[in-house]
Amino acid sequence: MDDHALLRYSRHILLNEFGVEAQQRLGRSHALVVGAGGLGSAALMYLASAGVGRISIADGDVVDLTNLQRQIVHREDTVGMNKALSAQRQLRAINSTILIDAIGERIAGKTLEVAVRSADIVLDCSDNFATRHAINRACVKYRRPLVSGAGIRFDGQLTSFDFRRVDSPCYHCLFPDQLGVEEERCAAMGVFAPLVGIIGTMQAAEAIRLLSDFGESLTGRLLMLDARSLSWQTVKFRRDAHCAVCAQRAGTAVTETSDEITT
Repeated sequence: MDDHALLRYSRHILLNEFGVEAQQRLGRSHALVVGAGGLGSAALMYLASAGVGRISIADGDVVDLTNLQRQIVHREDTVGMNKALSAQRQLRAINSTILIDAIGERIAGKTLEVAVRSADIVLDCSDNFATRHAINRACVKYRRPLVSGAGIRFDGQLTSFDFRRVDSPCYHCLFPDQLGVEEERCAAMGVFAPLVGIIGTMQAAEAIRLLSDFGESLTGRLLMLDARSLSWQTVKFRRDAHCAVCAQRAGTAVTETSDEITT
């Protein structure tokens, strides 16, 4: 690291659990963020400011005026612009020393697999089950850690799946892919603006911890936030031995709820 980088990231480097080596690992890392909406906005800004060396942003939607209430990476002058390109422009203004790729489409199939395979970690900031399950399958296939967040109305969820570990469950273990499941969208149900910022920021924190290899992973724990009272609940879960996606790994389907944690 040169003197400019040492100064820029000095507040990370001062942390005993972090230091120069962890910052250098971040600088060599590649994060794929699928979705540049409310969750992705907060996650992307912290990944960029923290010095993740390469960030790929995938989103096929365009910025709408109604997005600005919570999607803080976008600006009034980017309304009508593709979200991946809008986010790319903002992140370049935050940190010009890192590489930022914009994938201006809703990635699926082979494109998704190539993007996942090229990344060191994937952040699922998408807004529909089909995309979430497709991302999960690709991450299982290529053993890429996956950080998953969700938020609607006042309710948020966060967990991660570290497929570098043989005991890690996958998204399908926790939320099986079922036909006929009704999806809730912000456009119809509404969403409390800071909620997606909180969850997205925590997705970035979990990704930074996994990339720099410190702290305790969320793998096997689902955090649920009720923003009405700012209370948290943790649900512990294990791999499903009969999971249609990761059944090749032995495991037992178990869920148990821990004590509620309030903040």
